[in-house]
Amino acid sequence: MIALQTIRNNTDQVKQSCLERGIEAPIDLILDLDVERNPILNKVEQMRAARNAAGKAIGSAKTDEERQSLIAEQRQVSGELDELEKKLNNLDTQISTLLLEIPNLFNTNVPIGDVDDSHIIIEGDGHNGNEIKHTDPIILKNAKNPEIDDSLKTHWEIGEDLELIDFERGVKLSGSNFYLLRNAGARLQRSLISWMLDSHLEQGYSEVYPPVLINEQALIGTGQLPKFADTMFKTTDGRWLIPTAEVPVTNMYSNEILPNEDLPIHHTAYSPCFRNEQFSAGSAVRGIKRGYQFDKVEMVRFERPTESWQALEKLLENALELVRALGFKYRVLKLASKDLTFASAMTYDIEIWAPGSQEWFEVSSVSNFLDFQARRANLRFRNSEGNVNYLHTLNGSGLALPRVLAALIEVYQNKDGTVLLPKILEPYLGKHLHLF
Repeated sequence: MIALQTIRNNTDQVKQSCLERGIEAPIDLILDLDVERNPILNKVEQMRAARNAAGKAIGSAKTDEERQSLIAEQRQVSGELDELEKKLNNLDTQISTLLLEIPNLFNTNVPIGDVDDSHIIIEGDGHNGNEIKHTDPIILKNAKNPEIDDSLKTHWEIGEDLELIDFERGVKLSGSNFYLLRNAGARLQRSLISWMLDSHLEQGYSEVYPPVLINEQALIGTGQLPKFADTMFKTTDGRWLIPTAEVPVTNMYSNEILPNEDLPIHHTAYSPCFRNEQFSAGSAVRGIKRGYQFDKVEMVRFERPTESWQALEKLLENALELVRALGFKYRVLKLASKDLTFASAMTYDIEIWAPGSQEWFEVSSVSNFLDFQARRANLRFRNSEGNVNYLHTLNGSGLALPRVLAALIEVYQNKDGTVLLPKILEPYLGKHLHLF
């Protein structure tokens, strides 16, 4: 949440940020309500003081006549005060509700524009260890794809040939855009989850297994509600299926004041995720790249405000370590302003090349939210001077399972139709690295 004081003092900056995000926001309405609120607040404070003074005077009245007069005066003030407090509370509620519609202010280093204006800042190949960090970023719309090999199969073709993926029965059970992982496909998914979690534990994260049903306030805290209600699934009792483990893990410490010595806190969590996405027909949604349900491993960091930008770079490196280890060709995008999520101040996307599908799969989004989520979820800490401040929150996928699995079987396919997976997974798959 953007502080009301920030909107008052930096109105043009907030408006420009919303414009460059492509988001219409009720900034003028908030300011109008704020102007209406201020004299009422001043009057309420004056009348509260008058009521308190009358109460003290009643106790020291010298005559019964004087006491009765003061009591009548206090009753009149209290009646008027009740009406004003109702007006004030109504305005406060309206302003607080509208503030939830204002997106975060993005960092000045974020490229301005649409998704095609995002910057490619890193390109690499985990197979040979080559990596280039571009001092002059490549604009995404000018980027070139790796060389195409039309002889390679897609993951959905391999998945059906080797009985790793069952699309027909997934649709029978749950409808379109659902699938079953079977046999070695299910084993590979389970192994990837364990490998990812273990990798993050080695990086210094502590593991959490969160609930997948969450209350509404948690989704307000991380910024999915109220704006994106139609992209999620709500149960009949008012709870919601989580779109990402970010939601429950970030809200673990809501309405708490953490001691300074506990920071930073780094958690990793596996969860199924549920998103009510809109799908169009065609190859763009073939396979398991997108679906209403998918698995993901998440990293969430709670940082002191002075350390969150360094933490963002570390978080990116934590995700990249996994991508490199699996031998993917990859690139890192610094997202343009209109491609940022509602809550993000800056986001890096990691994409891997799927040679059979002949496209880039996003497998991680790594974001710094500054104090935006902390204000909404009331996440605070007591600093070394004893003052209470809002935390900074960050998160990143580590990684998104369906796309990693899909790209793996495309990258490591053999000419005979089998798949030989990378040896880094051998401790988890044992003799099952070879899929046939």
